[in-house]
Amino acid sequence: MTGATGGIGEAIARRLAAAGMTVVLVGRSDERLDRARARIAAAVPDAELLLERADLSLLAEVRELAKRLGAEPPPDVVVSNAAVITDFREVTSEGISRILATNHLAPYLLLRSLVRPIGRRAARFVLVGGHPGGLARVPVDLDDLGSRTGRGLGPLPSFRPFVAYARTKNMNAMFGYALARRLAGTRITVNGAHPGVVTDTGLGKGALRGTLRIYSLLLRLNPAAPGPDAGADTPAWLATTPDVEGISGSFFVKRQRVGTAPHTTDAARCDRLWDESARLVGLGPAL
Repeated sequence: MTGATGGIGEAIARRLAAAGMTVVLVGRSDERLDRARARIAAAVPDAELLLERADLSLLAEVRELAKRLGAEPPPDVVVSNAAVITDFREVTSEGISRILATNHLAPYLLLRSLVRPIGRRAARFVLVGGHPGGLARVPVDLDDLGSRTGRGLGPLPSFRPFVAYARTKNMNAMFGYALARRLAGTRITVNGAHPGVVTDTGLGKGALRGTLRIYSLLLRLNPAAPGPDAGADTPAWLATTPDVEGISGSFFVKRQRVGTAPHTTDAARCDRLWDESARLVGLGPAL
């Protein structure tokens, strides 16, 4: 469970622990991991929880995480939830856009790296994505995955980080479709899920500005707004329910299979994203 130290990720982890699963919490801070473990254990006293510290914005740390997780026994379920909203110009020490590295390249590298260790076993990959309707308006710029140029991010500076983030959420869906096609005939399934618009996710904390910050504040002040536990419902359901046994290459909202924008399902576009992502993480295009 990536992004497991708060918000939707912690809520998903708590549900999986309550279902009797041994849950590996992945986060970038030992302190936050310890606090999340304590909160989940308080809610689920018999929870079996393991901790893995990794900064998912750094591909070197993602590779090491994949090696540790791929050791026997490899995971039966991987929920990719970690995401950030930062200034679209911010880059990591590896010279990659932090938004792109954390939100797309990390799950791309992690899940690809776990396919071989899982082998013939049954497993589920769940990618936590964005709202299909809203994301239809922000197609991925396949010539500028990291939004380095700022092209197409809109005229309002306060919204540009969110548009860059939204593009990476479309990348999650495209990657899911491309990976599912490549895993056809195996016992590994890949599906995406939108958790809904919820409060207290911690997403973009400190990075939101202007109108977007006002909207976030209003959402948190709305007593009727759903919280992280509501957002955890569909991803946790996908990870555990027998209802989706054998279903792969789909996207779900409120436990219902839905379509996403044509620019996310086009096989040629998905393959271009796959190949460029492979180059950026140092892998060949073949799975």
